[in-house]
Formats: sequence, structure tokens, C-alpha cells
Amino acid sequence: MVDRDYIPERGDIVWLDFSPTLGREQRGKRPAVVISSKIYNERSGLALVCPITSKAKGYNFEVEVIEKKITGVALADHARSLDWKIRNPKFITKLAPENFREIISKLTVLIISA
Repeated sequence: MVDRDYIPERGDIVWLDFSPTLGREQRGKRPAVVISSKIYNERSGLALVCPITSKAKGYNFEVEVIEKKITGVALADHARSLDWKIRNPKFITKLAPENFREIISKLTVLIISA
């Protein structure tokens, strides 16, 4: 059952449907880490998220996620803005603050590096 009152918050891990996609984008129903703030998500109807995969490949932009209900790696270099309302978000758990900071650190490197 979908909680119609739920608004994704920064640091939430949620189930989302990433399809449709193109090319090498992560697809299908999968967990994701919410990067954007609840205020932004509520006002815009969009959310910036990083998908989580169970298939770690050792890439520089992977961040390990080990929570009670989710184990895998968040893909910081696959961050994407989605219309979360039509993607049927379902809250799973909160990401540990140190893991969230690591995602932000990797996103920062990705954005500002030459």
C-alpha cells in the first residue's frame, strides 16, 4: 500500500520505479537514496536520488550501504532527478549519516572536478 501523505526526505532510502530509462541508466524497481530536501521535494514534485544496486563493481563513485533492510552500493554518479509522485515511493529506512556525507562528497567531486 502506498502512503499518499509520504514526502521523501533527505537521507531516506526508498523503493522507486526507475523505468522508463535509456542506455546505461539504472532501471526497474530499486532502492534509492534521497539527496534533495523534503521542502524541495514537496514544492517541486521532483526529488534528486541516487539509485542503489546490489552489484558492487568497485567504481570510485560507489558508496557502500549496509542497513537492516538494504545492502548494496549507492551510485553517486547515477544521481537523477525524478517525478517521485508517479514513481510510487515507498519508505524503507534512513541512511546512516556518515554514508550520506560520503555520497555528497562524491557528488561534489563529480560536479567540481576538471
